[in-house]
Amino acid sequence: MSAFLTHRNRGFIAPVLALVPVIALLFAALIALSAPASAQTPESDGPNYTVWNALAALAEQTLDSGDATEAMLSSLRAEVVEMRTAFLSAKTAQQDRIAAIREQIAALGPAPEEGQTEASEITARRNELNTSLAAREAPLLAADEAFTRADGIIRSIDRELRNRQADALLQFGPTPLNPTIWLEGVDALVTSALTVNAEVQNAWNDPVSYAEMITDLPITLGALALAALLLLRGRGWMEQLTTQLLFSTRILRGRTVVAFFVSLSQLLVAFAGLFLLTTAISLTRMTGPTLDAVNQALVPAGMAIFVARWLSLQLFPIHDTQRYAINLGAADRRSARTQALILGLLMGIQTLYVAFVAPDTQTAAAQAVIMFPLIVLTSLALLRFARVILRHEPRQVTVEGLTTDATPFFDRILRLGGRFVTGLAIAAPLLGAAGYMTAAQAIAFPAVASLGLIALVMVVHKLITAVYVAIVGDEDRASDGLVPALAGLALSLLALPPLALIWGARATDLWEIWARFSEGVSLGETRLSPTSILWFFVAFAIGYLMTRALQGALGTSVLPKTKMEKGAQKAIVSGVGYVGITAAALAAFSTAGIDLSGLAIVAGALSVGIGFGLQNIVSNFVSGIILLIERPVSEGDWVEVGATSGTIERISVRSTVIQSFNRSKVIVPNADLISGAVTNYTKSSTTGRLIVPVGVAYGSDTRKVAQILQEIAESEPLVTTNPPPSVLFRGFGADSMDFEIRAILRDVNYIMSVASEINHKIAARFKAEEIEIPYAQRDIWLRNPEALAPPALPATGDEGTGEEIAPPPPMDPALNSPEDLDPDFPDSPR
Repeated sequence: MSAFLTHRNRGFIAPVLALVPVIALLFAALIALSAPASAQTPESDGPNYTVWNALAALAEQTLDSGDATEAMLSSLRAEVVEMRTAFLSAKTAQQDRIAAIREQIAALGPAPEEGQTEASEITARRNELNTSLAAREAPLLAADEAFTRADGIIRSIDRELRNRQADALLQFGPTPLNPTIWLEGVDALVTSALTVNAEVQNAWNDPVSYAEMITDLPITLGALALAALLLLRGRGWMEQLTTQLLFSTRILRGRTVVAFFVSLSQLLVAFAGLFLLTTAISLTRMTGPTLDAVNQALVPAGMAIFVARWLSLQLFPIHDTQRYAINLGAADRRSARTQALILGLLMGIQTLYVAFVAPDTQTAAAQAVIMFPLIVLTSLALLRFARVILRHEPRQVTVEGLTTDATPFFDRILRLGGRFVTGLAIAAPLLGAAGYMTAAQAIAFPAVASLGLIALVMVVHKLITAVYVAIVGDEDRASDGLVPALAGLALSLLALPPLALIWGARATDLWEIWARFSEGVSLGETRLSPTSILWFFVAFAIGYLMTRALQGALGTSVLPKTKMEKGAQKAIVSGVGYVGITAAALAAFSTAGIDLSGLAIVAGALSVGIGFGLQNIVSNFVSGIILLIERPVSEGDWVEVGATSGTIERISVRSTVIQSFNRSKVIVPNADLISGAVTNYTKSSTTGRLIVPVGVAYGSDTRKVAQILQEIAESEPLVTTNPPPSVLFRGFGADSMDFEIRAILRDVNYIMSVASEINHKIAARFKAEEIEIPYAQRDIWLRNPEALAPPALPATGDEGTGEEIAPPPPMDPALNSPEDLDPDFPDSPR
């Protein structure tokens, strides 16, 4: 053992001796930080570049040495990040001041050219501003250079820490399958147990600790009793209460939300019980350093078990419900709950193991022997849990007779996740058995924590969906609505940072990503940051809401009280909307600090090319504005555009939607309504002319027919009396004498129903008056009727006499009886 300690001391002394100059520079930096105000830069409100140069030199030398600890590198990094933030603030302040000075110089007008003069006051002011601009540009360059140097140092430190972390994961150690090192693991466990026993005995033998224990014994026993009640019975009571609320008929809407918040009491009760248990252990005064560490780890270890149980009940409920994300049978849900509880128990054991054994003080062989069984058990539980998840059955929905999966993306992700967890569960024990225990631990336990995080995201999404369903009321439509989908996306994005921390990412890495994201990107002289983008959307939203409110006031309160027609009122409301939204967008750009002058130059350069590509869209847009102003057609009008006839349903700035009479939607470009011929049947009024043609047989009394048709037309209620309907005898057709009823209808929209009713009455009156409506007559003349005769049969005779038999006569289509076709009949036509 002494030889081992000597070896370790030698390995420790060498890096310490190498860090002596680094420590000296660190003290120099600390002295510089505590320097008086006289050491500050001329800009009293700017960064102290003297301190920065010392700190930067220290950080660079520390990185070059390669012997600094992770704690030292992290400390240096924090100081450099603080200085970099100061440099960024200085850059922003100087840029704002320089921009203001340049605007002042531009306000003075262009500088006079050679041979020209200007007022002496303007020249003096221009020189003064140029001097101030030059004085401001020097600090800006210094802050920019320091910012770049600080950023490079931070990147180098992060790279060094990541390399060390990767080297630790790939570190090869003794395999736990080697029986020769098993005694080291047993020795570590026995040593930890003996240490705890010695701490308890020492505290018991200490009179002061013993006296305090006896004094607090009633409180200790009460805390233990209450803790046992809460841990053993309280959680079960809360589960029963949650189940009763979930299936209660007293709360028709929102009972899922109420039951969820009541279910949280299971965690509160468990936390209270664990807190009382740790308090009781502390009140015994029979603890030492190791037992205190175990006592502090008791709450997170116990909560891992109870949280796993609570999440499993939320995702895999005991009772069948209509909606749960993972669709499993009752037996599979019970198995999933069991495996989730086992995983929580193993995570709790791992938490207590760190406090009990203190792995940092154990040898690599002892750590491998103690940790390998826990990794194997965790991997087996992960494997069984993944097998249960893979038995998820996709839900089916039937829409218009077509059956499809309700959530194909979720089903695909669930299958991929199950296979991924299976791969991790197989890889972890294999790596541990090969000697890569650090990598095995970095796979098994983060996998369990990741499952817990994903389950938490799913439970929170379930709560948001339940709240939305309680508000909307329609469970089938609300569950598949846009709000739950957006909530799921937002929760997934929010889960990425903790997921990265679970898998070994450092918090400083995440803060660095956020810092770069907050810094934004530069577009010319404008810097887009999340803050400016947020202000842009806030300003635009305010302007948009104000515009909609003004449109609502004009459309419902102001314009209806005027004498404008509805089409003109709607045109004004639409115009206010376009102007208001444009003004809101300009105000949002100004609020966000986005300079539109550069965009104007780009738009001017691209206008020609875009004009050729978008000329039809621009034409339709201009035509839409003309339609809204002139109002040649309005919503509800019956129009005919080319071959399209129907009612205008909606007019937008690009196209007009016409609903045809067969209930289909026809989208017509606005340019066709402006440049083409449009028939508007209901523009000025709803009156229109109806024409009903009627044909009667030759020989009918034309005066009587005209009188009957006149009476039928005048009997229709929608036919106007001024002008009255008229009946015209149009002429002699090929098959009939043609008449027409011409009448003006009060509402042309009913022209088809009125025409149908008139035809019904005409049929009834003509039948009663015995007036014939003729059929069409046609005479058919055949130019070559002999072509209809069958082909002649070949001449044959009797074998004995040699007589020829004449062929049968040709068939006449006009003959219908068999006798007419008899060749022996004397009068048969030939």
